[in-house]
Amino acid sequence: MSALARRIEAVAQEVRPDILHAHSPVLNALPALKIGRKLGIPVVYEIRAFWEDAAVDHGSTREGSLRYRLTRGLETRAIRQANHVFTICEGLRSDIVARGIDSDKVTVIPNAVNVESFNLASPPDPALQAQLGLAGATVIGFVGSFYAYEGLDLLVQALPALLKAKPDIKLLLVGGGTQEQNLRDQAKALGVSDKVVFSGRVPHQEVNKYYDLINVLAYPRHPMRLTELVTPLKPLEAMAQGQLFVASDVGGHKELIDHNKTGVLFKAGNANALAQALLDLLENPTLWPVLRGNGRRHVERVRNWTNSVANYVAPYQKLVQRLK
Repeated sequence: MSALARRIEAVAQEVRPDILHAHSPVLNALPALKIGRKLGIPVVYEIRAFWEDAAVDHGSTREGSLRYRLTRGLETRAIRQANHVFTICEGLRSDIVARGIDSDKVTVIPNAVNVESFNLASPPDPALQAQLGLAGATVIGFVGSFYAYEGLDLLVQALPALLKAKPDIKLLLVGGGTQEQNLRDQAKALGVSDKVVFSGRVPHQEVNKYYDLINVLAYPRHPMRLTELVTPLKPLEAMAQGQLFVASDVGGHKELIDHNKTGVLFKAGNANALAQALLDLLENPTLWPVLRGNGRRHVERVRNWTNSVANYVAPYQKLVQRLK
């Protein structure tokens, strides 16, 4: 943090910015605030998640522990000292305001996507299908990091019920992370190892080819403080590609998804509800074009970078005007 503060000061002395904009975690905010006070430059702090909540999911602390409370205290201190606070969703904004922060001091910059970066889904690549053993299968998939909060264990747990109703289903997990071995062990214990395909991590430029293999994406995040407060990007990326998906009804998903209009929500933490949501969607093809079209239009009209970035303008202008 000391090294970062020195570097911020050196750059600020050279560039002479009107505003310093620090992003979470608080280890970035505190050095920026120190230099902002020293040089008389307003500081804004943008929070995309609370560090202490992520640490709980990763197993490095527990909610309410001394480390948890200290980290939360540092966040609150930084929020109070900042001239303005930005955050990515209403869930986080509500938590910040509940700490005694004036609601006018907190602005939401909603999670969004660059629509131009996403093409609508294409037909699957037959060679890649064959390579992964997915030819002729109905593919349920997830693309991303295998963190515990993502709920991939719930997806594996739901697989036997899915196979009972639809034996041609296979589960494609693209990516990697701390939970991969646990998921492999779980699939083996349930006797469905041959139905779960781990592709490993793939280069960014090839990810779209893997998305094209998937009939329905699943975002089964577990209900917990982190997922209730924070909105993810993955469902918006799915909408941008015109993909079908189901998602647990945690707060972060409900803020993004209109049930049965842009995606399908199911009861969080319930493997039977997840299986039923997937089966209902697969057996209702008349709903597919509705979900695909609504999702794409939603990101084109609402959840795009142009709209989100526009929310910075008014707070920035107020801070700059104070300097005049």
